[in-house]
Amino acid sequence: MLTIGQVAKKYSLSRSTLIYYDAIGLLRPSGRSRANYRLYSDSDLNRMDKISLFREAGLSLASICSVLDKEGDHLNSALEHRLFSINGEIQRLRNQQQVILRVLENESAVKDSRVITREIWVSLLQAAGLDEMGMKKWHVEFEKTSPEAHQDFLESIGIEKDEITIIREWSKAIENET
Repeated sequence: MLTIGQVAKKYSLSRSTLIYYDAIGLLRPSGRSRANYRLYSDSDLNRMDKISLFREAGLSLASICSVLDKEGDHLNSALEHRLFSINGEIQRLRNQQQVILRVLENESAVKDSRVITREIWVSLLQAAGLDEMGMKKWHVEFEKTSPEAHQDFLESIGIEKDEITIIREWSKAIENET
């Protein structure tokens, strides 16, 4: 059995965090010492390992509590919901990044921003030896393999929504011909 201080140190948490976890029913210690100190068993530590993993995945404490207390597909549902939320956050951040770069109009800011623009991407593909047909094949394969990631990528390099729709439609049409 480990004391609250030992568990706090092991998981790099504060004592007050563990006390809070106890108060909300997320992690209740299995025992108490004679002095009424919280004591945690191996089973408690296994639960804490799961809590840490789910926190790292960005799940809320309420979601974690629900996932740990219920059986079945609840974990998958919670993780899929979080993944959907992350995708939205990433898209909003990409949009903000594009706006900032447009406002700055600074070539060195573009290079330092880890952003791949449409122009940079096309020049990379051309430098790799792809001609117009090779680039079209690239789009077709991307659309076939991972359509949502294709959409995200096209948005990330600053292509407008109408043009993305056109690219994806002809990518699907070419794929259906083969």
